[in-house]
Formats: sequence, C-alpha cells, structure tokens
Amino acid sequence: MPSLEEQIKAIEDEIQRTPYNKATQHHIGKLKAKVARLKDELETRRLKSGGGGAGYAVKKSGNATVGLAGFPSVGKSTLLNQITDATSAVGAYDFTTLDVIPGAMEHRGATIQILDMPGLIRGASKGRGRGREVLSVARACDLVLLMIDVFETNVDVLADELRQGGIRLNERPADVVFTRATRGGLTVNSTVPLTKLDVETVEDICREWGYLNGVLVVRDDISEDDLIDVLAGNRVYMPSRVLVNKIDLVGKAYLAELRKKLSGWPLIPISATQGVGLDRLKDEIYDALRFMRVFLKPQGKEADMADPLIVKEDSTVGMVCDAIHRDWRRRFRYANVWGPSARFPGQRAGIEHVLRDADVMTVVLARG
Repeated sequence: MPSLEEQIKAIEDEIQRTPYNKATQHHIGKLKAKVARLKDELETRRLKSGGGGAGYAVKKSGNATVGLAGFPSVGKSTLLNQITDATSAVGAYDFTTLDVIPGAMEHRGATIQILDMPGLIRGASKGRGRGREVLSVARACDLVLLMIDVFETNVDVLADELRQGGIRLNERPADVVFTRATRGGLTVNSTVPLTKLDVETVEDICREWGYLNGVLVVRDDISEDDLIDVLAGNRVYMPSRVLVNKIDLVGKAYLAELRKKLSGWPLIPISATQGVGLDRLKDEIYDALRFMRVFLKPQGKEADMADPLIVKEDSTVGMVCDAIHRDWRRRFRYANVWGPSARFPGQRAGIEHVLRDADVMTVVLARG
C-alpha cells in the first residue's frame, strides 16, 4: 500500500498531466478533493505523532497582531526595529532571525503587535526551514505583510506557501452552508448559476470529504477549490499587503515597472533603513485591520473623547464589553448609544447592537 505522501504525489502528478477543459473538469475536481483530503489526513497524523517539532510560543497582545512574512534577508528585522519598540537582530545574511520577535506599534490610538517571523523559503509548507511552525504563527495573525525587496520580487512564491498552509489572503469564504442529515442522500441547492462547476462535480467532491447525507446550499459561483476550502473547515482568511523594501536602491522608472509586474497586489513601497514610506505603512496597517473608535461615557459624566477604545469594525456592544472586562457581559443590563449607529441620541441598546466608528456609549451594569 503506497504511503500517504506517495498517494499525494501520484495524484498531483496526474493533475499536472491532465489538461483543464470542460471534458476533464469533473475528473480534476475529484482529484483535487482527494489530494486535499489526503493532505489533511497527513497533517492530522503528523500532529498526533508529535512530528511538528517545537513550535514558536507567541503571546498575542494589543488590539491586533500583524505578521511579517518574507524571504530571508529582505529587511523584516530592520523594519520591526523602525516601527516598534522591539530590538531584533539585524544582519546582511540569511536567517538572522531564528525565532519570532514581537514588537508593539502605537498608531492612531491603537496598539498593534508586529511579529518578525523567520524567513520563509520554497517548501516551507512541507516543513523546510521550520516553515510549518512559521505558518502556524501566521495563521493566528489578523493581517499578513508579505515583504520583498526590489530585486527579489517573486511574491507569488510566498503567497503559495501561505496558501498551502491553509491561509487565504485577501479572500473571503465562499457562501456555502451544509446541513447534515442521517439519510436521504445529498441535495445541492444553488441560488446562483454555477458556471465553474456542475452539480455532479459538487456532489462527488462532497462525497470525497464524507458529506453523504444532507443539504448543501450554494450562494456563490464557486470553483472546486472554493468548495474544498469550505468542506475542509480549517482555512483562515485575512487581509494582506505587499511591502517592497529597499526602494532607495532603484529609480522611479524601475519602481513603475515593478508596480505593473505586481499589479494584482496592493503594494506599499518602503525603505526600512532610510525610513521612507513608514508613515504611510502605519496608516495602511491601521486601515487594513478595519479598526473603529468607541468613546466611553460613564453614567452622569462627560464622555472621554481623548482616549477612545479601539475595536474591530462592526463590533457589537457585547464585544466591546468583552474588551473592557470579562465580567461585563454577565452583568450587562443595557447601553445608551450616541453617534452614527444610534437612531436618536442616547438610544437604549442591547448587547447585540452593532456599533459604528466614533460612537459614544454608556454601559449600565447590574450590581456585582
């Protein structure tokens, strides 16, 4: 019996050999589902056997966590030292950073944790260069910055390693919901025309993952990869930006050509050593994290408009309570809200009320 690695390699080779067209779409879809399931099984076995090696212990702090991912020696440590309170070893040779170095960046009222992660190399998702451990840290971030320099611009290699590690950059999960049943077979209901998959392929992919009975409701025009991601249930989705470092070494014309070459990515040109573009970078990080400000107003007092609470966009009253004190949700009675989310000043709101940027809120609690 071939090992899981051998089975995966054989299927991947077959996918590579098979031209993708309407006639082969069904076959390739089934193969992709099978190889994804086998990879998932292989990873589960590896974790159970303790084959993951020593991981990086990183305690999250601040309002959000941002990971710096890049090839060795692109300037991640220099950047961390420039924009945070951290001191990370810097050297003009590969693998200067052998651990995950955290730093705190203060910007527009938010405290943002920045992680300088060891350099990624091709094959990281398969374990090269402690790649699996680095990817596990990246999976826990709220934003990933892909850092390249002006002479090493193959950002797609970095993105592919992250993708192989189950990280989806600048994507959202497909709107697909599966409701299990104990019998009756599989029913696929689509609310939109499916142009990339036929229903038979959808059913076969589901069966490959063990979804045999139930109703699958599809509200997006999905591909086989989208469906596999939903069925796997272990993908993480996060925003990403590409940092192009060392722009002080090239001219405007070179940079313009680089923008064309990487037009599919949101680029932020910087020079970490010269401090060029770092203010814009801080703004981009803040905006990408989709923060909003909530001002707290103690009962019978004026609101503190100088020191807002920084929370994620679309946070509810309950989520803000959780951010203030773990006991507040249990003691919550009601809130009064002034600002963009309120229908009228001082609106009485419940714990599920969705707040907006610059709202002012009073929380009324039951006695301890």
